[in-house]
Amino acid sequence: MPPLPPLLPALAPNRIQLRTVLVATLAGAGLHLLHVPLAWMIGAMLGTAALAWHLPVAVPGWLRPAGLVFLGLALGSTFSGPVLAAVTGALPVLLLGGLVAIGSGLVVARLFTRLAGTDRQTGFFCAVPGGIVVMAVLAQEAGASVATVTLAQTLRVLVVVLTFPPLLGWLAPHGSFGAFGAMQEAFWLPGLAAMAAGGLLVAWPLQRLGLANPWMLGPCGFAIALAASGTLPSGVPVALVDAAQVAMGATLGTRLTRSFLLASHRLVLASTISAAVLSVLLSLIAVPVALATGLPVAALILGLAPGGMPEMALTAKALELAVPLVLGFHLTRTVLCNLLVGPIHRLGLRFGLLG
Repeated sequence: MPPLPPLLPALAPNRIQLRTVLVATLAGAGLHLLHVPLAWMIGAMLGTAALAWHLPVAVPGWLRPAGLVFLGLALGSTFSGPVLAAVTGALPVLLLGGLVAIGSGLVVARLFTRLAGTDRQTGFFCAVPGGIVVMAVLAQEAGASVATVTLAQTLRVLVVVLTFPPLLGWLAPHGSFGAFGAMQEAFWLPGLAAMAAGGLLVAWPLQRLGLANPWMLGPCGFAIALAASGTLPSGVPVALVDAAQVAMGATLGTRLTRSFLLASHRLVLASTISAAVLSVLLSLIAVPVALATGLPVAALILGLAPGGMPEMALTAKALELAVPLVLGFHLTRTVLCNLLVGPIHRLGLRFGLLG
């Protein structure tokens, strides 16, 4: 009879994943019972991080993509024809918001470099709020420290996730915000299954092309097309959106291991301070822009917030803060970062600003 011990290591990851997901879900449920905004995501992240401090943590590789698929469908289904027209009409403000966010990152980059002691190139990619994956890819192409950029961008998202949802949940008025609100379609299982299949078909080529967040953007674009044309077959139930929160929160939490947080005290401090400064700066800019354009103040604050696109879109949905408008801001910023951050970096090198 062949020996059994070699099978045990293969089973261990499954136990670790099960334990991690269970702790994340229970922690999310706990904060949900306490009525904390974005409870499932924040609770899952904190619960997983607490577990990671003492024990190995892991989540199945498919968990975050699966969550993003249904999050994308849920977000895209908010774009009825009139809502899409309203978001398109706000395109100049969306472009301005993306440029302001990138410009604010350039300002904060000097502070980050000074606090963290990194070179200016790495500090530049650490400070610009362009998303973890996007900025890591751009940093690699530019020869900056990918590990440092990934850590700094991750901590920036964590700071925003832990501060913006509670503050906006307590201070901002909730509602549909007129032109940016649409009626929720009733849930119909066959229709949702068809939407998920169609979303995956759109996401797959985007993933092959190396696009950041394809599992969210593909289904989101597919659902927008259905909703705007009036052919949306089903809404996405709240339970699936909550499960997507758990998936994203647990995935973020798995990065907060003891070794990750203790690897560089100076870098962690610099990332936290610069993220806080960037958050305050962009929030102060968002208020007068909202007042000048007549757009909802809370949605503008969240739209300019230096968090990741999935996390901020989830926050908008959880707080009912003009989801299509907030998503439009972050989609626009992602596109602008892909187009502009590389050239800005090269210009900085040419004129000796990042050398």
